[in-house]
Amino acid sequence: MGNIRTWSLAAVAGIFVMVVAHQSSNADAGLGQSSAPLVVAAASPPSGSGGRVTGLPDFSGLVAEAGGAVVNVSVTEKAPKIPGLNGQGDGDDPLSQFFRRFQVPAPGPERTPPSRGVGSGFIVSPDGYVLTNAHVVADASEVIVMLTDRREFTAKVVGIDKASDVALIKIAATGLPTVRFGDPSKLRPGQWAIAIGSPFGFENSVTAGVISALGRPLIDGSSTSYVTFIQTDAAVNPGNSGGPLFNIDGEVIGINSQIYSRTGGYMGVSFAIPIDLALNVKDQLQKSGKVMRSRIGVSVQDIRQQLALSFGLTTPHGALISSVDPTGPGDKAGLKTGDVITSVNGRNIDHSWDLPAIVSQLPPGSQARLGIWHDRKATEVSVKTVLLEDTPSQAARSAGEDGGGKLGLVLRSLQPNEQQELRTKGRLLVEDVTGPALAAGLQPGDVVLGVNGVGVATVADLKREVARAGHNVALLVQREDAQTYFPIDLG
Repeated sequence: MGNIRTWSLAAVAGIFVMVVAHQSSNADAGLGQSSAPLVVAAASPPSGSGGRVTGLPDFSGLVAEAGGAVVNVSVTEKAPKIPGLNGQGDGDDPLSQFFRRFQVPAPGPERTPPSRGVGSGFIVSPDGYVLTNAHVVADASEVIVMLTDRREFTAKVVGIDKASDVALIKIAATGLPTVRFGDPSKLRPGQWAIAIGSPFGFENSVTAGVISALGRPLIDGSSTSYVTFIQTDAAVNPGNSGGPLFNIDGEVIGINSQIYSRTGGYMGVSFAIPIDLALNVKDQLQKSGKVMRSRIGVSVQDIRQQLALSFGLTTPHGALISSVDPTGPGDKAGLKTGDVITSVNGRNIDHSWDLPAIVSQLPPGSQARLGIWHDRKATEVSVKTVLLEDTPSQAARSAGEDGGGKLGLVLRSLQPNEQQELRTKGRLLVEDVTGPALAAGLQPGDVVLGVNGVGVATVADLKREVARAGHNVALLVQREDAQTYFPIDLG
């Protein structure tokens, strides 16, 4: 079977869309004059039906009211340069000699046929501000916005934020229809979701489905590491990028951004950027043309059942701190490896990927109130956030000797020069792995740093903390440039 890949919706639009003829409908004259409600509610289920769905809603009122604020975005991308064909290349190049000898104009980059693409967007203010995806306009030399009344405008790109895949563009128009915004925190899987956009260039196409899941991270190497997406099965395709995802009340809850597909076309799984995050980015782009994010200087990992038991949590939840930047705000606030962050300013942290998505939206220099599970007790810590730089953070490295018996580890102590070479403060290097440690995924070359949140520097320290831990051991290990907790069941 082929690999499942994440596709930006506009990234493959040019493959499918070269020329799309806009066709009028004889029913156009009646658009926008419907007095129908946004949604025709399904009839109440008969007594004893158990709450089964007995009818489907009519979205025509929603589309008539909100569809006018959805726009088509056409882009002309910057022509790629072709080295060696502009007469500026190597003088010994036969092709360059030909152009010079016969005084024929060399086919430079300006003669390369331009690439064209199509996407979607929606109007957020009457004076012409439009939200779309960053990947739709990032490489554009020209952006044309077409409204539903067929007016066309050349748009100015106000700002692009590739980390969230959000872009703000502006057209010279006033009195425009705008969308209304919903609250993504109130969404629930199974609720209706309606997408309007320009799949394959077919403007103002409407599709409907349900919200499949919430808080989805995309761990595929894409740049959107500060976004947890709304997953939906509303059909979206190349050209839907940047278009709005509505709830049943006609409010925008997200920006359609990516699909999971083996072919590049829709296969039932698509992702939208939550509108609250997009509006945060929009406000910053509109104010300063750039986006500033916060960090607290910790690396975290997700918690599964065995790790939860190791740290005394009744249920797996939160973000487990696997390393703390020694110069960061988290260290100054007293955060330690083995602490579990359970909330930020009252917002629950269910999975580890929720933490960067929430913290990054806070203004740098603001106080973040963290709910912490520390030493098997709930407490709170206040951390002053700092500016997240564009350079990747670096983690520590470690080492170990014969831990014998229960874990199945053979370790040795690291010398100071080895610690410096490995860039670690750890002292115990893993030389061989058997038994429970092997089953948990440990490898020779790993460095053991701690047990159940307590640091260890010698084999005696390790044996003592393993004895205290009982059946559920969470071993903090450094591997290359990352620190991770490995749950080990000694039962």
